[in-house]
Parts: sequence; structure tokens; C-alpha cells
Amino acid sequence: MGFGQGVTSYGDAGFSTFLRRAFSRHLGFDDKDLAKPVIGICNTESEVNRCHTHFGPIVDAVKRGVLMQGGIPLEFPTISLGEVFTTPTAMLYRNLAAMDTEEMIRAQPLDGVVLVTGCDKTTPAALMGAASADVPAILITGGPMMNGEYEGKTLGACTDCRFFWQEYRAGKLSDQEIEDINQALAPSAGHCMVMGSASTMAVCAEAMGMMLPGAAAVPATDNRRLRLAEETGRKIVELVAKGIRPSQIMTYEAFENGIRALQATGGSTNAVIHLVAIAGRLGIDLPLSLFDELGKTTPFLGNLKPAGEFQMQDFDRAGGVPAVMKEIEDLLHTSCLTVTAQSVKENLKPFSRPKHESYKRVIATAEEPFYQEGGLVVLTGNLAPNGAVIKPKAASSKFLKHTGRAVVFNSADDLEKRIDDPNLDVTENDVLVLKNAGPVGAPGMPEAGMLPIPSKLLKQGVRDMVRISDCRMSGTAFGTVVLHVAPEAAIGGPLALVQDGDLIELDVEARKIELLVDDAELERRRAAWQPEVQMAARGYIRLFQEHVLQADEGCDFDFLRRVPKRAVGQRMEENR
Repeated sequence: MGFGQGVTSYGDAGFSTFLRRAFSRHLGFDDKDLAKPVIGICNTESEVNRCHTHFGPIVDAVKRGVLMQGGIPLEFPTISLGEVFTTPTAMLYRNLAAMDTEEMIRAQPLDGVVLVTGCDKTTPAALMGAASADVPAILITGGPMMNGEYEGKTLGACTDCRFFWQEYRAGKLSDQEIEDINQALAPSAGHCMVMGSASTMAVCAEAMGMMLPGAAAVPATDNRRLRLAEETGRKIVELVAKGIRPSQIMTYEAFENGIRALQATGGSTNAVIHLVAIAGRLGIDLPLSLFDELGKTTPFLGNLKPAGEFQMQDFDRAGGVPAVMKEIEDLLHTSCLTVTAQSVKENLKPFSRPKHESYKRVIATAEEPFYQEGGLVVLTGNLAPNGAVIKPKAASSKFLKHTGRAVVFNSADDLEKRIDDPNLDVTENDVLVLKNAGPVGAPGMPEAGMLPIPSKLLKQGVRDMVRISDCRMSGTAFGTVVLHVAPEAAIGGPLALVQDGDLIELDVEARKIELLVDDAELERRRAAWQPEVQMAARGYIRLFQEHVLQADEGCDFDFLRRVPKRAVGQRMEENR
């Protein structure tokens, strides 16, 4: 325990300890202090990541908690991924951030670690790294922004970013109006305040027991977040003393609890990929069928954008994650251990929901849910033999059973060039298809799945169409969008074979996505198929393309899973 562990390799352990003691004196602690539990504070703060710029006071509060509990807090940085400030997508670097987190936990003399995260990919990256390192760990996020407002309407980043930009493209808003909206969309510190990917991953982490009860939804600027940060600092010292590790908290049953919370709150489709990846670090398989199976028996309780009306500030006031978990308590594995060093059942026992009737508009009761089934559905069929995902509650009901003609785009660049071409042969009832935008193809599987409606259709009043791709969609986005088609087009998945004019059938109730082309024709196309995506010549992107797993396996690297799997991305190289 303390700074005496894991000494640097100089070929003389005594000298290594002597040297470390000499250099550690600059930290202001004496030898007795550094024999206490050393708590690393993994800080993803960055001025380039605006969602993390308020982390200073949070980290200070964590440090106070550690000190008051008898530990020694030492802050260290890891890669910070700001979704809207990272090219081409933060998802390309999630695994790199996870590797950074894991290796820094392993390499430094830490007895425990506090993970301070916020924006979309930082939370799963930190949990992936902590799961692999398996040193006592606890998570605290920076919290969601406060609500924005424009002309009496509550604004939410970035669901309303997308809604109003679409209206601007349709000619319904002036340049001045879109600028005024832009200024009001992100009014405070914190991550997106709708049930997007950042909020969803915080909800799942809390439900899985890796974060203090109630911590997921408290707004970034609320003083309770500092109190939670201080308590987080206290708890990590307790976890170290009791030897409680992430592998003891994030069990298979805990992941089922996380999936239940995801389904009950209508969370982001991105969480499916992230949960599979985190579980894979612990040797736990989460097949897509499990998400669908649990969704069928989980009531939909969260009336939250983009699938509903309210935002995280309202969710917090209505009781947050504890309120949801209390409602579905009989569906949860309540014996699961959490970072409080108590079980889920013990954590929920003293909790009671806020009583005002208005809060039931935000979080429904299990007896009167908004819907009988959860927010996400998994589709399979000859177009997605390994699965695809859709969020029906954010889709147009008329398209949930639909057959339409494919309008195909071979890449994100092709989409951008042609989508607003007035001569594009497209109608509202067609199906927009984007290929080569998956883990290998893009690379990095960007959030391009909410393909823009062609401008000529927008001007006719069209606001939704069926859209299918092998990439992801922001958790803040909406529409009838089929995502994560696996295997992806770039490695020869069936999506690669789709041509303009093919009929595609979507049947959400039947969990089906089918390309209505006969098998003989598909075999002819497959025989003629050639990879369109080039492998990067060098560097991290080359490593990514060679080793990334497909969406249904979490898009982690094959060599980072507890039980390694061969990366299907390698098939593209083999097909050359």
C-alpha cells in the first residue's frame, strides 16, 4: 500500500525506493503520509473539451474527501475526448483513452482511483480501463448542463441543435433566428442535458453500482455535485480498505441492471456498444439478444428527450436513477454490490420518490408506464445477420413497419455531396442507406446515422424517413434510424451488397430488417464485391482498423478483451 508499491525497475529495488522517496518530497508529504492509501484521481479535464472545463472544483472536492478519510489524493491526466471537438469522431479514440486509463492505473503506485469523466466517450473509456486494471475504482461525472431557453421553449443540446438545424435547412428559420438559438443551446458547464450518450452512460454506471446513488443526474452547476464529489473521495478510501474491486461490482448481474436502466429511460443506442465493450474487459459476453430480451420486460418510464419531453434537470428533480430503479426493483438483481460497499437493495431501501404529481410526467410508475416495453430494439435479418439497433420511441410510428426503395450512399463524403442534389431520385417512402461508415470503414464509426433528409423533401414538409447504416447516431438524435448494422459494409457485410432501387423491409415489431433481393443475385454481387475502404498506412488508425471488433462485440480491440477475439476487421485485408 502507498508509494512503496510497484517501484521503478532499475535493477535494485532498494535504490528504486530510495530514489522515489527523494523525488516524492516535492509533493509536500512525508514518508508516513505516503504509506497511507494513495488515491489516483484520473482527470479528463481539457480546455478543448468544453464539457470538462468545470472539473477543477469537482477534483478539489474529491481530494478533500480522500484526505478526510485518511488517504492521499494525487491527480493525474488522461486523454480527454470532447465529442464535437474531435475529428473525425471521438469514438475512434475511445479505445486509446481506455488504454491510457488502464496503463496509467497499472504503472503508477495507486491503491485506488477516482474516475472523473463527462462527455460521451470518456465514461465508457474510463470504465473499460478500470475494469482491465481492476484496482478499486469509483466514477463521478461532471454532470449535465442546465436547460437552455429560446422564446419560451426549453432547449436541449443537442436534440434541439438537430431539430432547429433541420428547420433552418428547410427554410423555416432565418439566419438571425438560428444564431439566436445557437447562443442559447449550451448555456452552462456540463455535458448534454438530454438523455444523450453522456447522460445515458452516467445512468448505466450508477445502475451498475460504479457511481454513488443519485449522482448521474445532478446538474453540473448544482452545489450537490460538489458534495457528491467529496463523498466519492471518502468512498474510494473505504473501497481500498475493504479491497472491493470493479470486477466484484461489475458482474454479469450488474450489467443486466445497467441494461434495465438503459431500457427504462430510453437511453442512447451508443450505450449498447459501450456496455458490451466494458463487459468484454471482464470476460463477460453481452449478446445483443440480451438487450432485446430485457427490453421486452422492462417498462419505459423516462419521458426524456430525444424520445420524450423533459431533460436531465427535470429527471433529477423527479428522483433520477434511484426513482427509476425503485420502480423496477423487482426486475433488478438487488444483491449486487456497489461502490457504497452496500447492495443495490440496501441503497434503495431509504429512498422515496418526490411526491409531487408533476414528477410522474417525467418518471412514470411501473404500474402506469409510458410504454410497456423499453426504449431500444435489436433487429436481425439478411441485411444485419449479427444485429442492428433502433430506438422506436424516437421514430415515426408510420415507418416502424415499412418497405421502401433503397437510395444508396457509398460513404459519408458521398452522402454530403449528393444528399441535397435537386436531381436526386428520392421520395419520402424510400430508404436512405449509408455504407462504409462503420468501425473499419469510416474509420471509427462516426455519429452519421441520422442521415439528413434531402433538402427538396424538407421543403415539401418531410421530417422523417427510414435510414439505415453501419455507423452510430448521437444519443441526442431522433428519427426512424437503423444503426450498427453488423457486419459492416467495409469488411463485406451484406450492407455492402445493397444497390439503388433494392427493396428493404423494416418490421420493428417482428425485429426484422431484410434486403428483398433473391439469394442468387446476392451471391452474384458477393462474388463481384471488392473492398472500397483503404487501410491507413501507419499509426493508431492502422492499429484501429486491424484490431477493432464489430459493433455487436463493442468495437473494442480484439487483444484488450479478457477473452480475446479475432478482429473481423482483418477480413478486409485478407480479401485483397
